[in-house]
This record gives sequence, C-alpha cells and structure tokens, in this order.
Amino acid sequence: MPELPEVEAARRALQAHCVGRRIARCAVADDAKVVVAPAGRAAFERAMVGRTIVAARRKGKNLWLQLDAPPFPSFQFGMAGAIYIKGVPVTNYKRSVVNSEDEWPSKYSKFFAELDDGLEFSFTDKRRFARVRLFEDPETVPPISELGPDALFEPMSVDNFLHSLGRKKIGIKALLLDQSFISGIGNWIADEVLYQSRIHPLQIASNLSGESCEALHQSIQEVVKYAVEVDADLERFPKEWLFHHRWGKKPGTVNGKKIEFITAGGRTTAYVPQLQKLTGAQSSKMIAANLEQMVENGDAKDPETDGEDADMLKPKKRATTSRAVRGQQNKDSVGSSSRKARGNGGGSRKPGTNAEAVAPKMDVAESNGQQDLDQPSSNAVNNSDQVIRRSSRKVKPRK
Repeated sequence: MPELPEVEAARRALQAHCVGRRIARCAVADDAKVVVAPAGRAAFERAMVGRTIVAARRKGKNLWLQLDAPPFPSFQFGMAGAIYIKGVPVTNYKRSVVNSEDEWPSKYSKFFAELDDGLEFSFTDKRRFARVRLFEDPETVPPISELGPDALFEPMSVDNFLHSLGRKKIGIKALLLDQSFISGIGNWIADEVLYQSRIHPLQIASNLSGESCEALHQSIQEVVKYAVEVDADLERFPKEWLFHHRWGKKPGTVNGKKIEFITAGGRTTAYVPQLQKLTGAQSSKMIAANLEQMVENGDAKDPETDGEDADMLKPKKRATTSRAVRGQQNKDSVGSSSRKARGNGGGSRKPGTNAEAVAPKMDVAESNGQQDLDQPSSNAVNNSDQVIRRSSRKVKPRK
C-alpha cells in the first residue's frame, strides 16, 4: 500500500508538472464511499474549474492541492490510492493495482482533472479505502489536524523520540503505525525499520533501551529518506532490505536468516527471530501462553486486505475496543494454559511448531499509557503459570 515515500513521489510529480496551471475540466466519481461531497458531485466539480494550482502539499499519507482560492481537494490514499499523470511516470510501488496504460482515465478514477495546457491527471482507487474531500483549510480539520509530526518534513530529535517512547506502554510496531505519533509510517516501513534496528515488533516501547531507541530513530530517518530519494521505486531499494522478502507471508530468508510472520498492531508483520528478540521482562515464554489459542484459531483474514486508513484516526472508538480486547485476551490466556496443562499427560508438541504469538487482529494503536494489545497482561501470565504448576504437581500414591 502507498506509504509516505509513495505519496511524496506523487506530490513531487504534481508539483513539477501541474503548479501554475489552471484546471479547465474536472470530474469526480459517483462513489459516495470514496468521494465525500456533501453538496453533491456537481458542486465539487464547479469548485475546481477555473482555479489555478499553487502548490502540492502533503502530511503523512495525505496529499492536497493548494489552489489560488479555497476549497482545496484532499486525497487520503488508503490501501491502493494513486496519482497518475498522463504521459508522466510517477512511481512504481508494490501492489499498485491500476495500470494507467489500459485506459484513460481509468475506470477506477475518483478525481480527474484536465489543465489549461492539456495535461491530465487522475487519482484512482480500486480498493475503495481512499477518501477524496474538499476542505477550506485541510491542516485545521481531521484527518490531517490529528496527525503527528511528518516522518520526513518534521522529524523528531533523538531526545524527543527517546522521551516519547519512554511514556508509551504499547508494542513498538503498533506505536509506529499510529499516525498520531508519527505520520507517514505504514506496515512495510515499520517492518523495515524494526528489522534494521534489531527490535522485536512486540517489544513494549517504554522497555526499549536507549541504544535501541537511537538505532530505531536512525533507521526511520535512513529508510524514509532513501525511499523518497529514489521516488519510491521498489526496484531501486537496497537488495538487503527486508522489503523485498516480506510480501505474501511466503517462507523465505533475508541475508541468510529465516523470516517469520506474526500479527502486531493488528497487521501482518514480517520479522527475523534470530536478530529481533524480545528483551527484559518480555520473553518468548510470555508469548507462548497463547500458542494453543493460535493453533486452534488459525490465522484469520490477512489484515493486509483491511483498510487501515479509513478508521485510523478514531481514538475514542479504538480505546473502547482496546479494553474489550484486553479483557477477552486475559480470559483466553488463562483458558488456553489450563487446557494445555490438562493435556500434558502424554502428548508432545509437533516438530517445527512456532511459539510466537498471534495477537488479536484489531487495527488498534493506543498511546497515553495503554497496555500493548499484542501481549497478554502480566496477571494473566502469572495465573497461567500457577495453573500449570498445580496441574503438573506429582501426586503420591496412597498406601
């Protein structure tokens, strides 16, 4: 899906080819899910015609065109949004699902504009998780007003980054996906920077060492800047990046080391267990309490197919979901450990069974002291251990 580098490549292409041009014709799709037009499509189109494009702006994964007068069209890319300029290559990113050469404009076009010099561009979205809106001032209203600092334009200082992580008691992958923390980082960038900084995706952010925090800060800057410099062209990404091996949950290796897949922050997550290990109080034993539940439930619908952006910025609703999930997770943790203890009489674990946990598949990224949803609570773990110890205690035969 498009993340900061892909959206920035689109912004730069619009800035280079469209700024200073007047919109001569505009057409928006009859798709109320994607095109948010309270006054109707015709009013949306009339507001565009005759306006001159002054600048192409971006924050996180949101892009908007600044015109010579408001309102301004805004584009939230979602899972498969893309900008195409007729006759101009924009970017080549993974899982792009529209081929602009098949037809023009594409049948998946949601916003089309023809400029006074004849140049045409289009915003497309096949998956329909994107949003096209009109705003008087995009930066002052949601979703853009609720975004955290942009990972490219507004990088945190190392000290601020360390201080922020120290107050976040949730999994680091979930935190990186939270656009109110840092905007622009999506699933593949989060996996890449955690791999390069050797941090387990489920590691609680506040438990990271200073050295790990600094390594993560550096990785974010390096990965984002490099991807932007090559216009998000995946063919130009370094061959040693995890990016090239993480798609489709297929078994594989990166630089000779095995890649495994878990769920973290509600998303399918690729990591390298040999290099990315849980540290401190978090150990693999804490995750193993949910092994039986993982085997019984299997791997549910791949979160890669879900629209993370559409509901990304609803903290109140997410907080309610968070509490419900934590309560259910505690029950499941104790229950699965109890069942496991009762079955310890003769069975043995099948060879090759992965002991990594699969967290509930919820797009939840909590902050402000919320507990990580990818980990069972400490009470649940302690209770599980007590159940196992009581169940495995040897009973002396009566004389």
